[in-house]
Amino acid sequence: MTLSSSNPFRSFWMGGYECTDQLNAFGHRVDFLSLTGHLQLINEDYAALDAFRVRTVREGIRWAQIEKTPYHYDFSTVQVLLEAGQRHGIQQVWDLCHFGYPDDLTPLHPLFARRFAALCRAFVAFYRSQRPDDVLIVTPINEVSFISWLGGDARGTVPYCNHQGWEVKYGLMRAYIEGAHALREADPGIRMLSTEPLVNIVPPLRPTPKQRREAEEGHCNQFQATDMLSGRLCPELGGHAGLLDIVGFNYYYDNQWQNNTDLKLGWNDDAPDPRWRSLRVLLREAYKRYRRPFALTETSHPGQDRPQWLRMIGTECAAVLSEGLPLWGACLYPIVDRPDWDHLDQWHQSGLWDADLSQPGPARVLHQPSAEALHEAQALVTAAQAVPTFRP
Repeated sequence: MTLSSSNPFRSFWMGGYECTDQLNAFGHRVDFLSLTGHLQLINEDYAALDAFRVRTVREGIRWAQIEKTPYHYDFSTVQVLLEAGQRHGIQQVWDLCHFGYPDDLTPLHPLFARRFAALCRAFVAFYRSQRPDDVLIVTPINEVSFISWLGGDARGTVPYCNHQGWEVKYGLMRAYIEGAHALREADPGIRMLSTEPLVNIVPPLRPTPKQRREAEEGHCNQFQATDMLSGRLCPELGGHAGLLDIVGFNYYYDNQWQNNTDLKLGWNDDAPDPRWRSLRVLLREAYKRYRRPFALTETSHPGQDRPQWLRMIGTECAAVLSEGLPLWGACLYPIVDRPDWDHLDQWHQSGLWDADLSQPGPARVLHQPSAEALHEAQALVTAAQAVPTFRP
């Protein structure tokens, strides 16, 4: 299949609404569309985007909520989201699986891939019954690398395993690839956006040769899921280059660390760690690996450093665009604040809007320093976009 080279996003800057419906570390089902108030306040949330010229958002269908009985689907909540998007002129990019699975499934279940492919077909049929002509952009499974570690090695979600990360990743990618084929069969014009963590894993200072090799291996493993999707790794799963469309990278303040430790590399230290690598360098490395248009699909920072982080993101995106690389968008995720998955009384303060828990909703409170920083970042990107110099 020939992939379209045109950018389908309505705006470079996007908003992401936390939509996880996973079982958390305590075995409790969470539903963040409701917990954050987005489902209840969607009209307010979408209207508030106008001030920042954000016309594209990431939403999730919540697989665990939609398929309570195998092969029976309730898309009524998705209908609500779709209608709100149409009212406000907002383009929605859909996560089909954002960390949550139906109660009777885990990635190790023998029917996991079959059930996911069936969900993909059902979603396309539903969506096209509502929007026959829109460009449909889908993320089949969000952050396979992260959720396979969380559920396969860290016991943070189902299947609550240790030392099974590879098996969970393999099961997730089997489903991802079968689902991607099902999506393309149902709608050949569909656009697919992968979303994987972008990290930098480094050896200790003054490393031994063994420590250097282990860190390099860990660093390269961040690409396993995307390599499987493109058929470079585990070709028996059916991946191939045609399934790799828009390559998304999720990047947070703690995405650079020393191998086999909890030591994070500081991004804004007075004396920078020599092992720290800028976002532009990491994106350039990833682009050279796949040669596909790409997007920064998640980024945010908790607390008072949010404005500095947004300015840094704007500077790095502008630098990447100035190099002529096909960076198609950057998504603030979450754009509205969210609580911790496991400790729901602890909110991250990582959004463009904070949550006022004293008011029903909870109410939205614009974080003004972040708003000002976002406008500055947008100006930098707009200036860089004005002088395209694409080099393959």
